[in-house]
Amino acid sequence: MLSDEEIRAGVREVLYKNMISGRKAGFNYHYTKPSPGTYPFQYFWDTCFHVFTLTALGEVDMAKKHLHSLFEMQRPDGFVGHMSYWKRLWPAPFTDLLQLRPRDVLQLYKPHMSALIQPPVAAQAVLRIYQHSQDFSFVKQLLPKLRKYYKWLAQNRDFEGEGLLSIITPFESGMDWKASYDPLLKYSKGKAGPLLFWKVLQVDAHNFLKGYNLPRIYKSNKFVVKDAAFNTIYAQNLEAMAALCRIAGEGDGGHFMELAKQTERSILRYMYEEEDAAFYDLYGPHFKKLRVRTGTIFFPVVLKSVPDEVCRRVLERHLLQKDGFHVPFPVPSLAVDEPAFNPNGSLYIWRGPTWVVFNWFLQGYLLEKGYQQEAQELLNSVKRLISKSGFREYYDPFTGEGHGAEEFTWSGLVVDMINRQRNGFENG
Repeated sequence: MLSDEEIRAGVREVLYKNMISGRKAGFNYHYTKPSPGTYPFQYFWDTCFHVFTLTALGEVDMAKKHLHSLFEMQRPDGFVGHMSYWKRLWPAPFTDLLQLRPRDVLQLYKPHMSALIQPPVAAQAVLRIYQHSQDFSFVKQLLPKLRKYYKWLAQNRDFEGEGLLSIITPFESGMDWKASYDPLLKYSKGKAGPLLFWKVLQVDAHNFLKGYNLPRIYKSNKFVVKDAAFNTIYAQNLEAMAALCRIAGEGDGGHFMELAKQTERSILRYMYEEEDAAFYDLYGPHFKKLRVRTGTIFFPVVLKSVPDEVCRRVLERHLLQKDGFHVPFPVPSLAVDEPAFNPNGSLYIWRGPTWVVFNWFLQGYLLEKGYQQEAQELLNSVKRLISKSGFREYYDPFTGEGHGAEEFTWSGLVVDMINRQRNGFENG
């Protein structure tokens, strides 16, 4: 297995190889491509992951440039799209055209953003930079942009006023072909195939034809989902916003903390299924559970307001006792006994393979709660995957074989895991 220093050197090399900067039409951009050929644009939550990786490598100034670039094209109302197109005249796949506002299709010769959102990790990314730099001026620069962004989310995606944000296409969750969406898409064939592609494409076409008018999209209720992972991240970042407001000496931190508490209460009330000891995604205005055991059934355990008893039940049943998630290389993105499970490389991702981000997300919580050995096991699994198959988009949970994009930056989160594990033992 590669040493920690060999892994750190490899992560640094991949990040710098994929990094790009420049100026276009009055905008300055500086970002890292998740993968040179497969994912060449600036993506919202990928950029935030790059911040966690860069700060773990000590590259704080580089991390700052990434976040400035992410908010460079922010709309006056606060919106930031899930993809920023800086250099290319046309988006690569034709399907990306459906993810633009109709008016923006005519502006493709300029830098532009998609009409979609992604998990809102930006406040945590800014807070991480402050924790590593104590750069008060950076917080003061970014906080007005963050405040507008999270205000836009609350006003435009919390349709029912319960503190839960809705996504309007599978592509907004960041987990594009997630199997929990299949029942809503009326896809019952289990393993993914071309029919699923067209069903998802119809959702984007529907949104495009609605002009991305959110009230109209909500009323039509074709795809309105409250994703467990998305909303867990939202709650975490509302708390991060409260912390940033306190750091900046600005008085609205209490507002963001109240929003966070509301979101956390709703996650526990609506998403948790006691019988299954799992947190499920919801759909529609009546919050119906999508009872498919994806890897995100764990996510809300990281929230401080979720009772310890609930957290223990979820972890012991699914992670520690391996109910449905018992594989040599955890954590699979879907329980192995779900009909849609497919551990192999495929166009239809997030339906079985292991992604480093799941291990990264859970490791922090396990360390915080004293599960040192379990956290170490998640880290060791990632190190074995990278040693065996390199920095890949995802991995076969049984063999460790790498699939998907190559030189993929998300796997670089391993350096943050290494740092956290070391600090966790020192502080334990």
